[in-house]
Amino acid sequence: MKALPKTFASDRAGTWLLGLLLVTGILVPLLNLSTGEAHPLHVSTYTMTLLGKYLCYALLAISVDMIWGYLGILSLGHGAFFALGGYAMGMYLMRQIGSRGVYGNPLLPDFMVFLNWKALPWFWHGFNWFGFAVLMVILVPAALAIVFGWLAFRSRVTGSTSRS
Repeated sequence: MKALPKTFASDRAGTWLLGLLLVTGILVPLLNLSTGEAHPLHVSTYTMTLLGKYLCYALLAISVDMIWGYLGILSLGHGAFFALGGYAMGMYLMRQIGSRGVYGNPLLPDFMVFLNWKALPWFWHGFNWFGFAVLMVILVPAALAIVFGWLAFRSRVTGSTSRS
């Protein structure tokens, strides 16, 4: 006789974990807002934002696990596309600091001055303008997606499972 698959109601550990997450998600902001800083149950804003970051990373990890492992869909590292867009926006923000940086150089970002660079690299020159930065946030990840897509469809990748 086959064993019946676990359902959500019969998974006691999962139910306890979801209950704990729900209580924590409600209790932590309440303890931050309703108790004073001198109160022993006070949760600081730093701790609350740190827990929020941890929960976001956990959500990302679970989504990758569901997509790649449980559902069998091969993920092409979607984090790389977000990272490239974030790096492009960071380049714009570093150019906007200008002479207000630690080293006071109006042309070079602080890390380039620290690394003793004498001139701005050619691929940084357009990042003085917000429109160019937004365009690069869209176009650079799109170019990477086109290259990955062309390689994947050219080689006729059909899935992550092998046929035996």
